[in-house]
Amino acid sequence: MANITIEVAYADKHLQKIYTLTLPEHTSARQAVQQSPISQDFPQADLGAPIGIFGKKVKDNTLLQTGDRVELYRPLIADPKEARRKRVQQTQK
Repeated sequence: MANITIEVAYADKHLQKIYTLTLPEHTSARQAVQQSPISQDFPQADLGAPIGIFGKKVKDNTLLQTGDRVELYRPLIADPKEARRKRVQQTQK
């Protein structure tokens, strides 16, 4: 079985890390996250959180290809629509 080289990315508000991994082909996006060292560097990370590839949300069982960057997402702190409304209201004052 051949291998693929992919990246797994995670960031909190202070630090961003991108891990380069060589994994067997037919590895899923969720498997890549679980095999990455995210939990060592970010113990607070929820490894069950939504994931994406290059900014597009994907299902856990999405098979990876060489060159993919899997991203583990954090929950939003604020609703983007509400934050925009507040900014607009502040500029109108």
